[in-house]
Amino acid sequence: MLPSWVPGAAAGFVSLHLIQKLLFPYFWADLRYLLKVLMYGLRGEMYRLQGEIVTVLDKVVKLAEKHPYKPFLIYEGKVHTYWDVDRRSNRVAQVFLHHGTLKKGDTVALLMGNEPDFIHVWFGLAKLGCVVAFLNFNVRTRSLLHCVSSCEPKMLVVGADLLGTLEEILPNLQKDISVWIMTKNSTFPRVHTLLDKIEAASEDPVPVNRRSANNLKSSVLYIFTSGTTGLPKAAVISHMQVLKGAAGLWAFGATSEDIIYITLPLYHSAASLLGIGGCIELGATFVLKKKFSASQFWSDCKKYNVTVIQYIGELCRYLCSQPVKEEEKNHKVRLAVGNGVRNDVWREFLDRFGAVKICEFYGATEGNICFMNHTGKIGSVGRTNFFYKLFFPFDLIKYDFKKDEPIRNKHGWCEKVKKGEAGLLISKVNAKNPFFGYAGNKSHTEKKLLCEVFKKGDVYFNTGDLMVQDHENFLYFWDRIGDTFRWKGENVATTEVSDVIVMLDFIQEANVYGVSVPDHEGKAGMASLILKQNTSLDLEKMYKQVVTHLPSYACPLFLRVQDKMEMTGTFKQQKFRLVDEGFNPSAITDPLYFLDNSKKAYVLLTKEVHEMILSGKMK
Repeated sequence: MLPSWVPGAAAGFVSLHLIQKLLFPYFWADLRYLLKVLMYGLRGEMYRLQGEIVTVLDKVVKLAEKHPYKPFLIYEGKVHTYWDVDRRSNRVAQVFLHHGTLKKGDTVALLMGNEPDFIHVWFGLAKLGCVVAFLNFNVRTRSLLHCVSSCEPKMLVVGADLLGTLEEILPNLQKDISVWIMTKNSTFPRVHTLLDKIEAASEDPVPVNRRSANNLKSSVLYIFTSGTTGLPKAAVISHMQVLKGAAGLWAFGATSEDIIYITLPLYHSAASLLGIGGCIELGATFVLKKKFSASQFWSDCKKYNVTVIQYIGELCRYLCSQPVKEEEKNHKVRLAVGNGVRNDVWREFLDRFGAVKICEFYGATEGNICFMNHTGKIGSVGRTNFFYKLFFPFDLIKYDFKKDEPIRNKHGWCEKVKKGEAGLLISKVNAKNPFFGYAGNKSHTEKKLLCEVFKKGDVYFNTGDLMVQDHENFLYFWDRIGDTFRWKGENVATTEVSDVIVMLDFIQEANVYGVSVPDHEGKAGMASLILKQNTSLDLEKMYKQVVTHLPSYACPLFLRVQDKMEMTGTFKQQKFRLVDEGFNPSAITDPLYFLDNSKKAYVLLTKEVHEMILSGKMK
């Protein structure tokens, strides 16, 4: 017979369980996630106390020794093992050790597409202790030259498929930058070939002291981000940030047995840090795609037994827009890791493509704050609690949309928003969560910091993002602030676009902003134009100007010609009314034009064209 206290204890445990489920439904999920974060942090702290600094590159070398024949990278059907990648990156390092004049700490700019040699060159240069700057291959001419000069490289390495882009910038490129191209022959003056030298180089490792890091806060990469103003900025990425990014897949539950599918561009932190870095952290395998293809996506997943995919919001929408196929549920994908997916697309993705766990997260390339949706709550970028805020202090503060600045009270302090209200996300800068800033112009770094926020002497990183925290402490992305909007998974700086447009001799002024398009992620670019006196709008020149000088995602899809530009009280261009009015020809009397990619021209935006865009008949 059971002791008399057993039924009472059992009833107590059941009651506690029910109370926990009712009042604290996410307690165990939060605890598991928090313990993972603490475990990773403690492991790094142990290395530090032992005087050992272990970088992601060190982990690659160790994996090549421990599991030499394990596939690391699969590209177009060809398998590259951990040993293969380590050996070829050694060859790259040997070439630059003997043919170049690179010193430890020098910067090398890398302009390459998605291919195995992107990784070999990146790792090879890292083995020499160089800082590698990832250039966005969509960026052209003036903007690309700005990117190169801002990171002050000693060398530029260009992929074989981007020689046309090199040809555009070569005449204006600084003469002291040594240029290398991934070919065996060159028709360019003063340009070195790399492929022939790699094939002839030794596979022996270069001295370890060349790559050894003095501390985890030293720079290892520059990754370009649009930020909130002007031309792209080179975000300084430290060893610490690379290690944090590499822990993402592990934190979401990926293992060494997983096969990760990377279709995002490698110059992007999501692909390079979370994807490749995450694969190295796990000791897993990844499949690299030259360029994302919605029609081949699920057949690739089936072919390579992919278990983890990476996404941005647009990617999920593209997949959902594809015709239904029988094999689209016949795959082994269990995790989808990324950000920016809309609620309706999220639900459709789950309904259509099977039991895939969506692992949504939030994080800026240069930021010092990250959220991870470890519970799977649809629409949320993550969840916070008392303990998380102890380790990663952040707040949502009131923001004045018209003045485009945080609201301060009569004492000069910022004020926190209530739960359910949209506020500007700011993250405290301290020794554990530093902000490393941008290369080049120091003022760009200073502009991203908010000082004297709640008390004297405090400093916060301004994410430029508006978020909402609900009553269950889930966080939701709401919008971007200032002069940036997001389209096709990329941040578009409005000032960069307007600077390109006003170079035309018939444009007096251009006001660029983002407008919502039904069933599309982010906002499409629109430009309000003021023409110079006695000139007319040359649509042919306009089209040629934007496609030549801007990445495809930054080209304005809509044009509006106005007689007068509205200004704010602080003499800034007024955007709010323009954004509200959108691109509806029934509500706007000004002439409107639409970028029709099928005709490679701007065409008049009629009511019929507008209806076709809204219905999805015209893409």
